[in-house]
Amino acid sequence: MIKEKGSLAVVGTGIRTVGQLNGDTIARLKTASKVFYLVADIVGEQVIKQIQPAAESLGRFYRLGGARKEAYDAMVERVLSAVRDGHRTCFAAYGHPGVFAFPTHEAVRRARAEGYDAIMLPAISAEDCLFADLGVDPANPGCVSHEATRFVLYRKPIDPTSALVLWQVGSFGDPTYQPQRNRGRWIHLLVERLLEHYSPSHEVTLYEAAIFINCPARIERIPLGALVDAELSPATTLYVPPALRDELDDETCGALSIRSEHLKR
Repeated sequence: MIKEKGSLAVVGTGIRTVGQLNGDTIARLKTASKVFYLVADIVGEQVIKQIQPAAESLGRFYRLGGARKEAYDAMVERVLSAVRDGHRTCFAAYGHPGVFAFPTHEAVRRARAEGYDAIMLPAISAEDCLFADLGVDPANPGCVSHEATRFVLYRKPIDPTSALVLWQVGSFGDPTYQPQRNRGRWIHLLVERLLEHYSPSHEVTLYEAAIFINCPARIERIPLGALVDAELSPATTLYVPPALRDELDDETCGALSIRSEHLKR
């Protein structure tokens, strides 16, 4: 008997699994012969288990104080072992599986490199929830998104006329697995970088999307200077609104026959 060739589908559960788990993802979970998951809440885990009772959690690879990269590598290898064994494999991850999720991208990359069919399906991310909850349109006046530690390490340019979204501020400077709150040991370095372009009184927002129905999102507006004392968790995202208005290029407006009063501000 010829063994069936394995495949991989990477899907996302959304931020709030109940209500954001879409039909494509449910179908992939139902038809897979092997399901793995990495989710952030017990409700999401229960929903996946209802669809696939034999689904296996990859959270067991985390070790308190251990390097996250080591845990991710172990997760990827576990998923790929099922693909190699001929399973129609589904890897379900919290939020959008392609947003700030190393093991999902790496699993797809390695599966394809080894000659297996592998796809990733989109889902709702924390940033999608942020835009809705804060009433932010990333198109106007523009929006830049960075992982907080890389933002500082690589001295990413700052445009104070656009919004800035910084992910994982609660994990700033820490490559280890530490799930508890109040993790801002080195957060002063991020604040110092931001103070190069914003005043200490510039209002920023600490945001954590709601993961349960009828539970509010965390929307805490504070002065930038107070960030050093803020309560942070791995789920905390920092939203920095523009500090300056952008300026029109009159020459280009003239070339395009665009009148400034017709532009959205």
